[in-house]
Amino acid sequence: MSLSVKTVVCFAAMAAALFAVGVFQSWTLALAILNLSLISAIMALGVNMQWGYAGLFNVGVMGFAALGGIAAVLVSMPPVPGAWAAGSWNLLFAALALLGTIAAAIAVRRMLPKGPHKGRRTAATILVVAVGYFVIRYFGDQATDAIEGYDAAATGYLGGLGLPILLAWIVGALFAAGAAWLIGKVALGLRSDYLAIATLGISEIVIALLKNEAWLTRGVKNVSGLPRPAPYEIDLQREAWFVDLAADLGMRATTLSSVAVSLVYTALFATVLIVLVVLAERALNSPWGRMMRAIRDNRDAAAAMGKDVTRRHLQIFVIGSAVVGLAGAMLVTLDGQFTPGTYNPLRFTFLIWVMVILGGSGNNLGAVLGAFVIWFVWVQAEPAGLWLMNTLTAGMEQGDALRRHLLDSAPHLRLFLMGVILLTVLRFSPRGILPEKTGVARPPV
Repeated sequence: MSLSVKTVVCFAAMAAALFAVGVFQSWTLALAILNLSLISAIMALGVNMQWGYAGLFNVGVMGFAALGGIAAVLVSMPPVPGAWAAGSWNLLFAALALLGTIAAAIAVRRMLPKGPHKGRRTAATILVVAVGYFVIRYFGDQATDAIEGYDAAATGYLGGLGLPILLAWIVGALFAAGAAWLIGKVALGLRSDYLAIATLGISEIVIALLKNEAWLTRGVKNVSGLPRPAPYEIDLQREAWFVDLAADLGMRATTLSSVAVSLVYTALFATVLIVLVVLAERALNSPWGRMMRAIRDNRDAAAAMGKDVTRRHLQIFVIGSAVVGLAGAMLVTLDGQFTPGTYNPLRFTFLIWVMVILGGSGNNLGAVLGAFVIWFVWVQAEPAGLWLMNTLTAGMEQGDALRRHLLDSAPHLRLFLMGVILLTVLRFSPRGILPEKTGVARPPV
């Protein structure tokens, strides 16, 4: 079977599985799986750009997704005037103190030469930074205490800009790209294992900041009620034409409204995914894409041919992280809330990597297929596990300890399946379901 035919067959099978969920379970569940699969596919596409194109091992996916999520809050939520009034001046003074500290440190290092008295230069720099730190803390602590203390149960943070939520998707990509640029300037000159450690560490720092800086993100109190790009179900149910449409279709208005809203999200997410896949395919098959794969396969040979390996790695690292940040903003938009506590490596890093490995690293459509398969299994594994355990323990007494243990263990089947899937793929199809295309003919000159 050729790769193109295999691709069509695999996606057709995935569509049939989603259709079966809609028929035998519910269309609301089927669309929920579809929407989360679309977002996961975009994240997997970003990781595939980094690993499949350039061989960059990024295990900080969670942090870049979280940066996209906070962008949704800072862009779309309305500002909190009371919080701004309570702490804006001290916050401004803290920001000015930060800028002044940076400027003073640079000035000191320029005025004092590196010569034999370099110890004075270092001591003066440390003194400037220490003084600046205490000044920043003085004003910053007063600002954050005032902001977090203002109506803490309902707000307790500065809010956002009150702009459309779709704009936050672009801002989320820019936030992640900016963070990736800073990380890449420091870490991309290191070996791949050190890059993995650096991205993981910085990802954890980002999550720690989002959980603790409540004046900016509300921390673990979460931000709910984010604006939506789709209508609210209750608003549709109040429309007479919608109620009549539901009656004509033989559906309840509540069910149809949920399906209609989910379809709006599906159209938005699918549009973004299609655009990204088309652009990614064009880039992969361009001279730039062939150069990236040449660097991935033999960076020393590419460097000998005059290619700036570190610069090209920085390019793809920033682009891939921007795609992950975009997906992070889309996920928060779908959830309607920002919850820093839900950002854990299992969901936002491990699962995405399994998606890329399963689908086929280096193949954009493979990464998309892997996202659909893994997320489908992740959602369906728990009810399937519960059914399996109920079937196996049907003949046991209701109070039997072994029966209770097996039923309580049913939710863990999804973790077991992820491990089995990963090991099976690595053993029997190490290049994935849809492996990377090799030997692509050059276009005519």
